[in-house]
Amino acid sequence: MELDHNTVLVTGGASGIGLAIAERFLQAGSEVIVCGRRADKLREAKAGRPKLETHVADASSALGRETLLEWITNEFPRINVLVNNAGIQRRIRLADAEPWEQSHDEIAINLEAPIHLSRLFIPHLLKQKHAAIINVTSGLSFVPLASVPVYCATKAALHSFTLSLRQQLKDTPIQVIEIIPPAVDTDLGGPGLHTFGVNLNEFADDVMGKIQAGAVEAAYGFAEQVSRASRDELTTIFQRMNSQ
Repeated sequence: MELDHNTVLVTGGASGIGLAIAERFLQAGSEVIVCGRRADKLREAKAGRPKLETHVADASSALGRETLLEWITNEFPRINVLVNNAGIQRRIRLADAEPWEQSHDEIAINLEAPIHLSRLFIPHLLKQKHAAIINVTSGLSFVPLASVPVYCATKAALHSFTLSLRQQLKDTPIQVIEIIPPAVDTDLGGPGLHTFGVNLNEFADDVMGKIQAGAVEAAYGFAEQVSRASRDELTTIFQRMNSQ
């Protein structure tokens, strides 16, 4: 897909991978709106990026997602690209007691939101030129890290959903694209937890270049390796990852 002359909505776009994607659409000449739950983070994202549009929205609830659709189609009726990026990663021990709401919030943001938003936006996107839905999954969709079990499960489910969505929309104007990151040096899960990850700009330049070249699945580094691995290879990688 072309990165210019689009109107793009990026969920969870105030920082990290979402903001890096937004920046590359902006640099290419697209109009970009990022949304998130924290007004302070959105203000930080807009600082130094005067052309970036921001909007406070809560994608964790059905009402919040429906309200977002109504707002964006009223304010930016030419929107033709939805980037489902918002995500939560929690390190938990499944045997420990905790309120279910904490796990449900992770599931709602990581899985319910992209499924619901995709379905909500399809009728509008069908009327747009060069429309696309871009889902951000993870290399952990293919081989889970047991310390973040809910995150991995939601990303595996989102990968599966993306395949089905692409198949169902194959005869429509809507392109369905999947970005598959490895661990990236961002604040996902909390500051300082992903400093071992790959450089954010190197990752974003690579995957956005692949998308511009026509890829519908854009992975990088470790994520590219596991997304193409055999079942035996995945078993070996899983054992190695989770023995530390």
